[in-house]
Amino acid sequence: MTDTAPQPIDLDAPPEEDHEDAALTTYRARVGAFELHWSVDAPLSVVMTSSTHAGRAGVGLIEVLTSTEQRGRTSQAYWRSAVGERLRVQGSHIASDGDAARAVIVQTDAVSGLEVRSTVTAPRGTTALRIESVVRNAGREPVVLTAVSSATIGIGRSRSDLDRVIWGSAASEWLAEDRWRETPVRELLPDISLPFHRQDGRGHAGVTSHGAWSSGEHLPCGYLVRGDGEALAWQIETSAGWHADLSQTRNGGVLSLLGPTDLEHQFAHELLPGESFTAVPVAIAASADARDGVIAELTRYRRWLRRDAAGEALPVVYNDFMNTLMGQPTTEKLRPLIRGAAAAGAEVFCIDAGWFADPAIGDWWSTVGEWREATTRFGEGGLRRVIDEIHRQGMSSGLWLEPEVVGVDSPAAARLPDEAFFQRFGRRVQEDRRYHLDFRHPAARGHVDATVDHLVEEYGIRYLKLDYNINPGAGTERNATAAGDGMLAHTRAFQDWLVRVQQRHPSLRIENCSSGAMRADYALLAVTHLQSTSDQQDFRLYPPIAAAAPASILPEQCGNWAYPSSEMNDDETAFTLVTGLSGRLYLSGFLEELRPAQRERVAEAVALHKTLRDELTGATPFWPLGLPAWDAPTVCLGLHTGSDDLLFVWDRDAAPAAFTLPDVAGEVDVVFPAAPAEGSAWRLATTPAGLSVATPAGLGARVLKVRRG
Repeated sequence: MTDTAPQPIDLDAPPEEDHEDAALTTYRARVGAFELHWSVDAPLSVVMTSSTHAGRAGVGLIEVLTSTEQRGRTSQAYWRSAVGERLRVQGSHIASDGDAARAVIVQTDAVSGLEVRSTVTAPRGTTALRIESVVRNAGREPVVLTAVSSATIGIGRSRSDLDRVIWGSAASEWLAEDRWRETPVRELLPDISLPFHRQDGRGHAGVTSHGAWSSGEHLPCGYLVRGDGEALAWQIETSAGWHADLSQTRNGGVLSLLGPTDLEHQFAHELLPGESFTAVPVAIAASADARDGVIAELTRYRRWLRRDAAGEALPVVYNDFMNTLMGQPTTEKLRPLIRGAAAAGAEVFCIDAGWFADPAIGDWWSTVGEWREATTRFGEGGLRRVIDEIHRQGMSSGLWLEPEVVGVDSPAAARLPDEAFFQRFGRRVQEDRRYHLDFRHPAARGHVDATVDHLVEEYGIRYLKLDYNINPGAGTERNATAAGDGMLAHTRAFQDWLVRVQQRHPSLRIENCSSGAMRADYALLAVTHLQSTSDQQDFRLYPPIAAAAPASILPEQCGNWAYPSSEMNDDETAFTLVTGLSGRLYLSGFLEELRPAQRERVAEAVALHKTLRDELTGATPFWPLGLPAWDAPTVCLGLHTGSDDLLFVWDRDAAPAAFTLPDVAGEVDVVFPAAPAEGSAWRLATTPAGLSVATPAGLGARVLKVRRG
């Protein structure tokens, strides 16, 4: 570890009336690709010195709003808070090791008595920064926080810079995740002649989450790209409320990244003297190579965040749910599925929902929470007999679980105390006949710990699909200043539970699922292995989800469903398998009912995936046709892997199609399907503009390998 003393620098002073006027003597500290700037008259800010797009001195990194002091200048944006403008650096420590460079900066506000300790980490091998801050009440009176920005950063150096910037964000919902779009910033923040008015703007734009589905409406990540290719990307790492806020000043834009807030999420957190609050971690990354370049930087950062997972096996998982048993497993139904999955080469067989419910109940939705096998569902030998069959076929066994909920008709609902559940106005919160456990309470964690220990130790379970199918609203008021405060505390307790259960059972692999990908954030993905990317059952609608998912999820964590059916023709069978191959192949379907040619195609896909999966752990995504529109007839995802590129291409047009994949150059091989059905061959040709593709009529999909250079 080495210490580096901050160095004074001289900055050109902006116009006298400009509130961003930093003192002439400014201190700076290099952290990775960025610099931290501050002075005796200005708070800490982050700047990328090689870019005029990412960062601007004078834009304070941390904003703090309290119940008694909000903004120092009226606005709707999360910028220029009264406390934030008064923060001044009191101490700094810069260090580095083999893993990352780190800076710890302590700022204080003499008026409120608040102290902010920010840790800025720059992992090796990427331009990304991770920013974590702790706010401590060093004063004598209680302070109620209503919002804390995890990072605030300037965009551009002049108002004209915003004229060429686009905002990349993704809408998301059940069955239609990861729908990216690019919007010119000037459509969100019109040029209103701020220098003429000698003031900064008061409006803002942005995206926010609601309730506990962190990616249920918008993804907690995005990017800002200027016309010359300079780009800044971000992600917010929480399963609770978050907000990304964009505003404008006379000198450019301001991006604020926040966890839960008072206005958006009913958040408040009281700090008594000496108490601390930890803000939500965020990451930012910069690149001169536009969208694909900056997402590649975030991809490398996400791997650093999961560095303890390096070298882990990436097994092929078969799950009996999608378009198959749909939550009604029995011994008789499972046996052929187990044989079919083993024959195809699957390495994990996961029994999905319903294993705990008496078949006579039918709709078991309100009975979940006891998590003991239904004695009448599996007949002689029970669930153990089925799991033993999975093991005899050479596969590990998995089960579905929804640990955070208890149905209103479950025995656990009566047995557990009210304090173990989310509460509003003194009563349990109920959403669609279910209560929500509060993982801060020992009875809640004890109940779920006993469940997992039982499944692992008694049945030999090595894989858990953890689902999350309700959104309980703002949160819980029990032991919290406000409901949003309780929500944040629960999600942090749940993340801690995930870590501890894996420490207790090191062989256990955990899938993060939430009605598909309604809670796909890196608070959870940092400590789990696989993310189900959707519940979409129509194989024709899945490609834009699978192709866009690596923008927000590591390729090796993208669990893309492939569910071949005997009703599909050969091209449709290949189509759904290409979707699975574009990330982590996640199998379902009645495989034993397939035609022999279809079964061969499934086995071919599994064998190919096993040769490609290790490359996923170093791959970075790119999109020759851009991030796909939901109704795009042609969809393409690229993965840079070592010396080769993998291209996953879907043609959804019923008519013959011809298109070019721009800037794709090199020797091209079709690696799947190896021998397409008669009459369905694609014609490929390398041209100066890129790879020319011509397809026959009907749906089709291919996996291509391009040898660069």
